[in-house]
Amino acid sequence: MRTSIRSLLFAFTVMAFSTGCSSDRKPDETTQAERPAAKGSRAATFQSEDLQRLTLPEGFHIEYYARNVTDARSMAISPSGIVFVGTRSNDKVYALVDREGDGVAEEVVEVATGLDTPNGVAFRDGALFVAEVGRILRFPNIEKTFRNKPKFEVVTDEYPTDQHHGWKYIAFGPDGKLYVPVGAPCNICKSEPIYASITRVNPDGSGLEIFAEGVRNSVGFDWHPATKELWFTDNGRDMMGDNLPPDELNRAPEKGMHFGYPYCHAGTISDPDFGSERNCLDFIKPAQNLSPHGAALGMKFYTGSMFPEEYRNQIFIAEHGSWNRSDKIGYRLMLASLDGNGKVTAYKPFAEGWLQNGTDDWGRPVDVLVMPDGALLVSDDKNNAVYRITYTK
Repeated sequence: MRTSIRSLLFAFTVMAFSTGCSSDRKPDETTQAERPAAKGSRAATFQSEDLQRLTLPEGFHIEYYARNVTDARSMAISPSGIVFVGTRSNDKVYALVDREGDGVAEEVVEVATGLDTPNGVAFRDGALFVAEVGRILRFPNIEKTFRNKPKFEVVTDEYPTDQHHGWKYIAFGPDGKLYVPVGAPCNICKSEPIYASITRVNPDGSGLEIFAEGVRNSVGFDWHPATKELWFTDNGRDMMGDNLPPDELNRAPEKGMHFGYPYCHAGTISDPDFGSERNCLDFIKPAQNLSPHGAALGMKFYTGSMFPEEYRNQIFIAEHGSWNRSDKIGYRLMLASLDGNGKVTAYKPFAEGWLQNGTDDWGRPVDVLVMPDGALLVSDDKNNAVYRITYTK
């Protein structure tokens, strides 16, 4: 459905009366409210002019949940609703506090500083778990101490310290274990078994084991709400051209599966350096091939009740965007649709516009988080922000 005249007039009204909102727009750029929306999308009403460039399906709205969250990456939420945010190029972990319960975080609190690439965050039993490159930290009783530079405990320091693909996304699985990926220490290479894997440990750091192998660099995963099976994104290798290989969405219902790296990519593409050593038929094929070099990162099954029923238990994936592709791709939030048997039936854009004119990327989505009210948060480490997506009929 194309944008209606009424919605355009309303968008202009919001722009005219909003104050104190910054914009990354260049003088010669047009906003989404100044041009027709893409078919099937519309320009929702926004408090901030720069968000006019984004398009979403009919009925969805996007606003800032928090700004000035430098290098916002992975997110986790506590029972009281505090959203904790890790960083990669920064050394900080933040807490976003929505005191008024109005869908906007009034406070951005520095919880910890001086950490080594604290990308991953997870919450369990009153404690915040933070993943550095080589170790997992635990901040106990975090909801009461986050304002006071709390002390941490080292859960484990058994992980490699390689910086290449060393940043980590972490989450607790249905089995109560903490899942921790270990990226390959290279673009393409053979390495020790701990690399290119997804591991898991007990909450106290004991029992470290490899759960999945052949995973080049996963920076996002979640468990299907019904089957409890692990699904994860994986970034394909570089230097094989613009369109090879695609990133992957994988499904791992049990321990011990191998997903191909470094021998095979995307289920059928033999690696030019190592492919002669193994057959692609030896490995698990992706559930879905994703955008080539789109940098698929955070993903979540939608478990809220705010969005229409057709979104329930479907997968939202943040595509961070390509870094060395001739024509940029990604910089958007994607939707992977599943049927009743868990088969991916479609993969298409849900929210886009962080890439303008194919060249100007003013934002890079990283992670997604389903809030208790059903809204969807999206972090952005380039625009230093966290967005909130809502739906109204």
